Amino acid sequence: MGVQQVDYKSLIKLQTDKTMYLFLKRLFDILLSLIALILLSPLLIPVLIILLFTGEHYIFYKQKRVGYKNKRFQILKFATMLKNSPNMTTGSITVRNDPRVFPFGKFLRKTKINELPQIFNVLLGNMSIVGPRPQMEPDFYRFPKHIQEVIYNAKPGITGIGSIVFRDEEGLMADAKEDVISFYESKIAPYKGDLEIWYQKNASLWTDLKIIFLTAWVIVFPKSNLAFSILKGLPQRPDYLND
Repeated sequence: MGVQQVDYKSLIKLQTDKTMYLFLKRLFDILLSLIALILLSPLLIPVLIILLFTGEHYIFYKQKRVGYKNKRFQILKFATMLKNSPNMTTGSITVRNDPRVFPFGKFLRKTKINELPQIFNVLLGNMSIVGPRPQMEPDFYRFPKHIQEVIYNAKPGITGIGSIVFRDEEGLMADAKEDVISFYESKIAPYKGDLEIWYQKNASLWTDLKIIFLTAWVIVFPKSNLAFSILKGLPQRPDYLND
């Protein structure tokens, strides 16, 4: 049996294409984040003031998340829940009408405004605009082992295919006919992992732009399944998402 020759030219081209994509993606992240901060300042400032005078009177919270190459980092969000939430009821898992969420926090979470401070994470370089959502450690370890090993070969993102498909994850958890943690581990985590593996295999600036568009689309049309028409080859939807 002959020794299979390695096509070094193809390997070099693949590596060059990937390097160029990562460079352009980082440049895109920086430019879009700076533009977003300027354009969103009329929204962000009132949110800061409202949070200062409601809830537990704190504006931001930092939380350790799993990031690129499984390294830990501090994510920044607008405060929407009680400070002691991780030690109450369902822990890191949030369900619909969760009593730990402030009234104004419900609005922030529904509109995804609570995620906007992560723009600073993007500028720092530990997040991207598009990528897998950075998980808390308990939720990261609920992914199947093979998913844990590769899901953060891409930088975590403010939005991503998992965020779009599971836009109403809290509702799914609330409607689950089994224990919410068991439901997450057996149903949500495996499929969410498959979606992120699809993203890594199809990563490009064009894919990122479509995901950004779909993120805005599902905020306006939350029941839309447009992602499965625009993004080709997505893993087949599980039955519990069709109910």
